[in-house]
Amino acid sequence: MARSPLIGHNRGPPLDPDADWRAFCWRKAHANAWKPPPREVMLARLARAETLGMTYREYTAILLDRGIHL
Repeated sequence: MARSPLIGHNRGPPLDPDADWRAFCWRKAHANAWKPPPREVMLARLARAETLGMTYREYTAILLDRGIHL
């Protein structure tokens, strides 16, 4: 997935050599965070989200972001 350099690029070293590694770690952590929980947990979140007038995905996003139950 090598890109051709833009006009005026001097082909110097990358400014952030660990960017690929951090991107890999971020994608892995994101996939693990959104992995489906056990059925009981999912049903409890769904019930709470419906009570609050939210979707399951919105409620779970807030839960993962803030770490608190609404």
